[in-house]
Amino acid sequence: MADSHPIRGPVVEADGISKRYGATVALSGARISVASGESHALVGRNGAGKSTLVNVLTGMQRPDTGTLRFNGEPAPAIGDTDAWRSRVACVYQRSTIIPALTVAENLFLDRQSSGALRAISWKGLRHRAKDLLTEYGVDVDPTARAQDLTVEQRQFVEIARALSLGARFIILDEPTAKLDARGIDRLFEKLRSLQQQGVAFLFISHHLQEVYDLCTTVTVYRDARHIVTAPVAELSKQALVEAMTGEQSLGTEPSWSVSGRMSADGAPLLDIDGLCLEGSYQEVSLTARPSEVVGLAGAAASGNVQLGETIAGLRRPDSGTITVAGRKVRTGQVPAALAAGVGFVPEDRHIQGLIPQRSVAENATLTVTSQLGPCGVVLPSRIRSFAAHMIGALDIKTPGPSAPVSALSGGNQQKVVIARALATEPHVLVAIRPTNGVDIKSKESLLGTVRQVADDGKTALIVSDELDDLRVCDRVLTMFHGRVIAEFEHGWSDEKLVAAMEGIADPTEKEQHASRH
Repeated sequence: MADSHPIRGPVVEADGISKRYGATVALSGARISVASGESHALVGRNGAGKSTLVNVLTGMQRPDTGTLRFNGEPAPAIGDTDAWRSRVACVYQRSTIIPALTVAENLFLDRQSSGALRAISWKGLRHRAKDLLTEYGVDVDPTARAQDLTVEQRQFVEIARALSLGARFIILDEPTAKLDARGIDRLFEKLRSLQQQGVAFLFISHHLQEVYDLCTTVTVYRDARHIVTAPVAELSKQALVEAMTGEQSLGTEPSWSVSGRMSADGAPLLDIDGLCLEGSYQEVSLTARPSEVVGLAGAAASGNVQLGETIAGLRRPDSGTITVAGRKVRTGQVPAALAAGVGFVPEDRHIQGLIPQRSVAENATLTVTSQLGPCGVVLPSRIRSFAAHMIGALDIKTPGPSAPVSALSGGNQQKVVIARALATEPHVLVAIRPTNGVDIKSKESLLGTVRQVADDGKTALIVSDELDDLRVCDRVLTMFHGRVIAEFEHGWSDEKLVAAMEGIADPTEKEQHASRH
């Protein structure tokens, strides 16, 4: 549980906030209040209104009704960027740091000199940056290029930049999505330190355990409305989930079952032998059979993501072979992996998974467009028909196949990515962190889809460090520093699996892995 600390008056107070976009009600009479020095969680399923509230709190959108105050004073006028920046900042899941610039340049962007006509003192800029980073305990070289920073370091730089502008209220949007366990611990330690200086945080996350680890207060939104605000210590996880879903006794058991699914006698659909990639993984061998879901667990530096991307053809290994359904795959080529029967769900749907300005239908059929018309001519009617089938099969909530994919919630966008991966009817589905940034209900649906792939006689490989993702697996292999170090059958304990991902594998598990491989 997060440490308690003295709570002062609210740094931000929103009340009666409503916002409509045409016929869509994005917020209805919503409210929230965050005190100075508080870490306040905002949770809710995708589409609950969280993103719209963030847009209102940061001055990006004007509410239709309601009041917004910072430290008791009315919010600045929309468009007064400097005034908003001095009150509030948002560290988004997708970094706003400019990769090609140095840390110092990012920290003082548009503030490099003391006046518009004054020359920039680069030496002075570096000193200012060093002083700022030191003040807030951020251990980053001011001269380093932002593109060379870790995700965690970029977040710290963004927080330091916000504080330097005077903001004492910072919104964190899924800040742990791309951090490993140690990175999360360091982030939380930094946030607690800043709270002692009176900085307040609004923490938005789909990982409910983090709410209990970091925050003192939680607010739940559902269907564009405020549902409850309560001390975290007084709200059980079951009560929190019920508030988010509007359903009682949701429980933790998914609608799918794992035991008894694997066909142990079937020939492997995926066979990896001695795969090596310098700097990522070494001598990895594994097999996966029909009707089996295999988990590949590991922290950020374990090499599990790079291994998954290698199977999908995005990376070329230095040595080793990949065989799919008895056919050796030419490595390092996405078309070859597709042709061999590999479907792929990438780690980041925003960057690798979707073309946001294109329709749901176009995104869902990108892998099979050549099959949707004669002589290479793609017929729009066939695209729409094929997409409509996938929309129904995966229960994608969308106005229709022609709707822009950017208009969908995160969970439904991810379903479109999975639809595209399944469009080729692959032998092997490789899914990297398939439920990243989606709500509880969507998470269960997405994992149920992966489970169904295996139930239909195919193979699925889930690459993730999320325990909820891995519970759908028949067995889980854990990687640490580029090597598979342990294997767990379904029914594993959280403690042992997490220990293995952190490189503290149980010796009996190592022996079990060695005996199987």
